[in-house]
Amino acid sequence: MSNDPEQTQEVRRLVEAIAAFRDIEDDEACAVAVSRALEDWPGYQVKLRQLRQQRVNALKEQGRTWKEIGQLLGGVSAARAQQIGKGLSGAQRRRADREAREPAAG
Repeated sequence: MSNDPEQTQEVRRLVEAIAAFRDIEDDEACAVAVSRALEDWPGYQVKLRQLRQQRVNALKEQGRTWKEIGQLLGGVSAARAQQIGKGLSGAQRRRADREAREPAAG
């Protein structure tokens, strides 16, 4: 586990919880536990993304710039911070980029 002083207590607890799977001695029990966690992960990932989007938009409403928000998020670009505020994931961005490059069907 990282001893990064910038890592929040919540992130440390999440990392510790994930590392706890490694400590399950019984291979079968570990495989089953990890499988169950992975089955549930997409829902948690969606919830985390929604929470981040809400908080990013709250920061914007408080007067922060997209550049400042991007820096807070680990140095992402202002454009990426704005995309996060709009709720665009990587797959959605790639699809939008692809559609923008394709000539309009007509």
